[in-house]
Amino acid sequence: MSRRVVCLRHGQTLWNVEHRFQGHSDIPLDETGVAQAARAASLLAALRPTMIVASDLQRAYDTASALGRLTGLSVSVDKDLRERGGGEWEGLTREEISAGWPEQYAAWEAPGGEEVADVAARVSASIRRWAERLDEDGLLVVASHGAAIRLGIAHLLGLPEDLWSALGGLGNCSWSVLEEGRRGWRLMEHNAGTLPEPVQSDDSPEVTQS
Repeated sequence: MSRRVVCLRHGQTLWNVEHRFQGHSDIPLDETGVAQAARAASLLAALRPTMIVASDLQRAYDTASALGRLTGLSVSVDKDLRERGGGEWEGLTREEISAGWPEQYAAWEAPGGEEVADVAARVSASIRRWAERLDEDGLLVVASHGAAIRLGIAHLLGLPEDLWSALGGLGNCSWSVLEEGRRGWRLMEHNAGTLPEPVQSDDSPEVTQS
């Protein structure tokens, strides 16, 4: 047996629907998001997780809590699992961002926001830190955010930064599965749990749009 990690993106929020950059803004799940979290919990509970950790932002914590209630597990909190900080873009739509900052939009670099490399490093370090607490056959569920999860996984797998966009975005309450092998972590599933559909996330346009 080997240690596994399920990286679960939070359920839908109103700002997801409105295509607004959420970043560190603490936006709650909407009614659909609550239902998505309950559905994901019912599926993931069957995997018998042994540990749950979530971002401190309520949309991720509440998503994790739905699974915690079903499994009887407590939900630990780690601020390092937060979404990429959006600086001046938080609360704005993509249309507003592209109109106001065309050059930065093309590079997806928000004024005052976090660098992708910094997000990738902190999220992957958090996943490693919590996974080290697992028993050899344990399963950790990490409830986090779309861009944060994708960047963290890319860093954890050792992909060079120019290939990070090869990993697509995650839909609300979809998840990716990592397994620890003899030569490091492997990606076993990505954006699982739903049929393919458009992804509305704080992630870069090249990742979330076809």
